[in-house]
Amino acid sequence: MHLKGHKWLGVLLLAVLILSACGNDDGLLDSPIKETGFVLGTVVNLSVYNEGKEAAVSGAFDLISDWEAVLSDEIATSEVSAINKNAGLAPVEVSEPVFNLVKEAIHYGALSNGGFDVTTGPLTNLWRIGYDDARKPSQAEIDDTLPIIDYTKIELNETNQTVYLPSEHMELDLGGIAKGFIADEVVAYFDAEGVTTAIIDLGGNVYVKGNRPTGDAWTVGVQNPYLGRGQLLGRIRASDLSVVTSGIYERYLEVDGEQYHHILNPKTGYPYDNDIAGVTIVSETSLAGDALSTSVFSLGLDEGLQLIETLEDVEAVFVTKDKRILLSSGLTDQFEVLNENFETDAS
Repeated sequence: MHLKGHKWLGVLLLAVLILSACGNDDGLLDSPIKETGFVLGTVVNLSVYNEGKEAAVSGAFDLISDWEAVLSDEIATSEVSAINKNAGLAPVEVSEPVFNLVKEAIHYGALSNGGFDVTTGPLTNLWRIGYDDARKPSQAEIDDTLPIIDYTKIELNETNQTVYLPSEHMELDLGGIAKGFIADEVVAYFDAEGVTTAIIDLGGNVYVKGNRPTGDAWTVGVQNPYLGRGQLLGRIRASDLSVVTSGIYERYLEVDGEQYHHILNPKTGYPYDNDIAGVTIVSETSLAGDALSTSVFSLGLDEGLQLIETLEDVEAVFVTKDKRILLSSGLTDQFEVLNENFETDAS
């Protein structure tokens, strides 16, 4: 996973609005045990409201670092790097979690008709959007790269638990799904450690665990894509849910007056050009939210919304370039608009 690519940095900011909480008799704190660190190429914030769980917070950071060491394509000793180094040479045996994660990635590739593609690493490296050396590649460079961008070419062997990239220079980049997977691992870890009330924020992938210490649901704010950080478009009431956003306005490259955002179409080599400015996925797992935020963006407004309506336990907020907000059917009573300049439609 490119730790500055995909949704690692620069997505539409999600802010958890923590209102002042009164104490109670459930062993919950008024102010959380909070730790902030830079890992996964982004700022990670963990807040736990259960009393005496300092060790669980530190342990969660250790867990995140451990998974980064396994999944990052920028760490030479990772399992993903081993797969990439052997592209066109030999299958690589991997751990069960990595094998299953690659299977999940392929599943979301199929679900999005190829819009979500974990082999886009070489294309991302051409553009370098989000890095200081970002540039618009030539058409010849894009044409040379596109033939090795194809998630359907990934070969999995269930018996030997191997992953194989059959073409030289192919790359597996799990950046569009790994952060969600890791967030879910933190949730499971907190369950095992007896943490019932927490906020897990992996650089914009937010999971709110349990309810606020008051017993009310958490309030998760969705940023206005046209204004600075902290300027909210609306908010969602949520408990034991993941909220993940992808959008085009915070990270882009400008060349000759034209903006190129970071969500690249693996079929054309250029950023997607549709009517979506941002999409927020509300789901029971962060893995699903992570993968679907890119998947539905790639499909565009109509097809993306249709896909969401076919999925259980998944909802979405779409923000269009003409400042409309469209909600999937399960969010019509859950999302509160905070900006009168946006028009709201329900599916």
